[in-house]
Amino acid sequence: MMSLAGQLAEGIDGLGLTLPAEVRPRLLDYLALMQKWNKTYNLTAVREPSKMVSHHVLDCLAVAPHLAASTILDVGSGAGLPGIPLAMALPQATVTLLESNHKKAAFLQQAKTELKLDNVTVACERVEKWQPRNAFEIVTSRAFSDLAEFVALAGRHAAPGGRLAAMKGIYPHEEITQLPAGWRLDKSIELTVPGLHGERHLLLIGRP
Repeated sequence: MMSLAGQLAEGIDGLGLTLPAEVRPRLLDYLALMQKWNKTYNLTAVREPSKMVSHHVLDCLAVAPHLAASTILDVGSGAGLPGIPLAMALPQATVTLLESNHKKAAFLQQAKTELKLDNVTVACERVEKWQPRNAFEIVTSRAFSDLAEFVALAGRHAAPGGRLAAMKGIYPHEEITQLPAGWRLDKSIELTVPGLHGERHLLLIGRP
């Protein structure tokens, strides 16, 4: 059976990503930290380490080439997905992890410290009440099931010319037709994630 390190390395190669040398061991440290905290805090329903590699880490890394920005906000970050893998893959970006659950936010703060993620900030707030100093070039989430709700709650955090980046499974035809006025789908990117069967899409939503 392939080791987690082997699975991760193969997956990163399969995505065609070139990452700084120190990123792979840090991703493995992140997986170990997630497994440890998951026993107590129920961070994620995925508990099998090999599934965490494909369903979480590789799934998040797959969007990295499409989210090159200097400021990224991860809304409803949970266990740090996609924010932490993005922060590692895009070291030039500053990444803010927004999570309203105190236990999950505590995990994120611990991950930031242990993994030495100097480009990460953690905010424990509800998205609709949070008042950040600046808006963001990219606002992303894996946590929202509904695009209209994501835009309604998180749209104000996107800077002028910025975009919302929604990670979805099957292409959500109906949800796209229900986007709030003043927003449109700019681009849909179909993703292939090694070890993950089923459709994956990244939807980039902007203002006309």
